[in-house]
Amino acid sequence: MKGKLRYAPAVICMLAIFISSSRSGEQLDSVLPWFQEWLPFLTDFNPMHYVAYFILALTISYGMGKRAGTWKGCLLNIALCVLYGITDEWHQSFVPMRSPDLLDLLHDGMGAAAASLLVLLFYSLFNRRRTRNYSTR
Repeated sequence: MKGKLRYAPAVICMLAIFISSSRSGEQLDSVLPWFQEWLPFLTDFNPMHYVAYFILALTISYGMGKRAGTWKGCLLNIALCVLYGITDEWHQSFVPMRSPDLLDLLHDGMGAAAASLLVLLFYSLFNRRRTRNYSTR
């Protein structure tokens, strides 16, 4: 994929987050037992913030390409995810039985930071290995 089309997975992920956030508290509570069958330790959907924003950060990294493997790209990715998290929390203020929560935003940022740092580490290790292979020839 070239250019802006590389960001399509990130847009799809943002759309999925938006749709999930549009569900009322009552709707989410009715689906929780189904998730608990697969994940018995799940008492609420708070861990899903980590997962959703981890995936969002990975998709943004894909869109960024090699820039995601720099500190500047890593920080930009986290900032974009947190910004989207802010808009998501604001959006929830209009949904019945939902409200904005700073703790949710913290979880969003933590998921995004974990993914962004993982991408940065991957690029660092990959580039170190590639550089070492060229220098031994």
